[in-house]
Amino acid sequence: MFKNSLLICSVVLLSACSSSPPDPMEFAGQFRDTFSTQIKGDGIKLFTYKAKLATATDRPLPNDQPHDQRVNRRKQDLQSYLIEQRNAEERLELWHQQVDLGLQKTIEMSGYCKTGFIELNRYVEMDRAEVVGECNDGATEEDIKKFGL
Repeated sequence: MFKNSLLICSVVLLSACSSSPPDPMEFAGQFRDTFSTQIKGDGIKLFTYKAKLATATDRPLPNDQPHDQRVNRRKQDLQSYLIEQRNAEERLELWHQQVDLGLQKTIEMSGYCKTGFIELNRYVEMDRAEVVGECNDGATEEDIKKFGL
């Protein structure tokens, strides 16, 4: 009996360790994000990155769809929500990774923090996140022209 229990525990642990890592791209197209910048008078560059998981209300339903199709869409959104709740822990980990990926890509694309940044505050919930940071580099004349003072 003890051997069987040990074998079952080993199999469960091995399967958990061998599962593929979460893919943050799972959220592609399912979130909205904003990036706001602030340059202080002494050249300190701050930013706030906000991300929000798109909900059914963020994805408007076409008005030209028949009523039955709109009702079915709402039911599908509800079913998706219930499935998400069942997988909440894994989804939260994926969401953290998506926030990190979105922030990294946004900073790269904007060119705001050229030498990295220090995270001052992070707030992540299941459907929204906010990261406040300070760039390691000070503002240049180009930064002030591009992002304002």
